This record gives sequence, structure tokens and C-alpha cells, in this order.
Amino acid sequence: MIDLLSIEIPFNPNLVAGSFISISWHGLLSFVGVAVAIWMVSNAAKKENLDPDMVYNTAIFGIMGGIIGARLVHVIDYWGVYASDPTKIFAIWTGGIGLWGGILGGWLGGALYAKYSGASVGKLMDIAAPAMFVAQTIGRVGDVINGEHWSRALDTFWGWYFTHPDSPARIGAERFFGDPERPVHPAIVYEMIWNMIGLYVITKLRGKLTPDGSIWWVYLTWYSIGRFFIQFLRLDDVKFLGLQEAHIIAIIVLSVSLPYILKKVRIKQKK
Repeated sequence: MIDLLSIEIPFNPNLVAGSFISISWHGLLSFVGVAVAIWMVSNAAKKENLDPDMVYNTAIFGIMGGIIGARLVHVIDYWGVYASDPTKIFAIWTGGIGLWGGILGGWLGGALYAKYSGASVGKLMDIAAPAMFVAQTIGRVGDVINGEHWSRALDTFWGWYFTHPDSPARIGAERFFGDPERPVHPAIVYEMIWNMIGLYVITKLRGKLTPDGSIWWVYLTWYSIGRFFIQFLRLDDVKFLGLQEAHIIAIIVLSVSLPYILKKVRIKQKK
């Protein structure tokens, strides 16, 4: 049963669907998000007098780490699917990534290269933080179009439902509610709004905190808090004590980032 006051999402999740190649909106906009992030970091790096070649090389290693991490987190979350055929783990072109893995894997890959090259890891982390919020939000637009990430039912005017027969959201609605067009929470939009507020916050804090890297830790803390609570509106598989994988990762990240902020981060004194 469709609530006439709810929002209809009619889009085909696939921009291109063929026998040899398929391109989803999520895949395309994730690529766009990464490209925009690299552009933002490059521009910010120029103002910090950082070597452009080092910045681009760091981005390459960050992207590689992000891809590996994103796939790893997805595989762990859906291990029951991959355990019977481990070769599917490497078939990343079929889809399946976890955003948390992309964030943490990208951070690790980029930081290791920056450290190896002798660059200021903290400065790079600080200029990467705003770009991460922007990239995540652009990628989430693809999630909206695709109808990814099943959510809890919602009986108010901002609930949405998906009408394209290829939308994954219809599978979730049918599975959980017995109605493929049941209006649900736009949990991804909540996350996008949280990210944009976070972008505003860390933009205001730029240049005001010490030591270098503080903005990155604020970014991780902000995102972890929002993701933890928004995740309760999603219907991912429960792993432990009623918590989903994203909850557990958010708790782990917060257990590191929040103590670091409280112990190390300070407001710069005006000269």
C-alpha cells in the first residue's frame, strides 16, 4: 500500500546495463566524489605549499587502500554469501563495498605513503577531512538513486518508496514488510545532512586547532556519532548485542578519536 504523501523514487539504478558492462549510478557518483575530493585536496595543498606530485601520489595510495578496505568490510559483513565461494571476494565489479572500509583503508593507505615520502601526515589529514565529507555526500546521491540500504518503515510525508523493478530497495521492502513499495526512512539522506553540517563545522575550525591532524580527528568523531545513531534506522544484519557492523566500527573509531581529541587537541592561542 502506497502512502500518497510519501516520496516516489522512480529511477533505474543502472545508468548502463549490458551483457559485458554495467554502470550503476552509485558507481558513477562514487567516482565523481573521489575526483572532486582529489581536486579539493590538490587546491588546499597548494595553499599549504605542499608538493603537488606528493599529493597526487598520496591520493593514489589512498584510493587503493580505500578500495581494498571497502571491499574487505563488505565481505566481512556478508561473509555468509562469500564463504561458500571465496572467489567472489575478488569480483568487486559485481558490486559490494562498505563505506567505513573505504574511509579507514583510504586513510591508512594515504598516511603510509605520506609518511614514507616525508610529508606532513597531519597537514594532509586536515585538508583531506572536508574533501571526505563532500565525496561521501556525492557518493550517497548514487545510493539514493540506486535504492540501496534497506531502512525501517516510516508513515510520514518524508518517507520514500521505490518503483523501478530493478531497485534493491523493493527487495528489502518486500522482505521486511511484505510490500515492495512500503515507504521507509530516507536514512541515507539523514546521513548526507549530517555530513554537510559536519563539513560546516570543520570548515569553521580550520586553522584554529593544534596539532596538525586535529581536523581529521574531529571529522572521524563527527561522522562516527552520526553514523552510529542513523544506523539504527537501517536494516543491515545484526552482528552483536543488537548492533550492526557499522555500529561496531563506529564505536571502535570513537574509542580512539574522542580520547585523542580530549587529550591532545587544543585551540590555538591568538598571537
